[in-house]
Amino acid sequence: MKKNMGAVDKTIRIIVAVVIALLYFTKVINGTLAIVLLVFAVVFLLTSFISFCPLYTLLGINTGKKG
Repeated sequence: MKKNMGAVDKTIRIIVAVVIALLYFTKVINGTLAIVLLVFAVVFLLTSFISFCPLYTLLGINTGKKG
């Protein structure tokens, strides 16, 4: 797996995941929407920690350093 995510991309994904978690735990979102958003949050965190997004590979996107 070649890394295809840059620092800014990873930071944004982590912030979005934390916001979703906060919305869930403060009961702002609930039900099916909450479950779907929590799944997205987990995916965002996992892809951020490994610096690889499979969707970026399919779309030919690379936000990491060129080198």
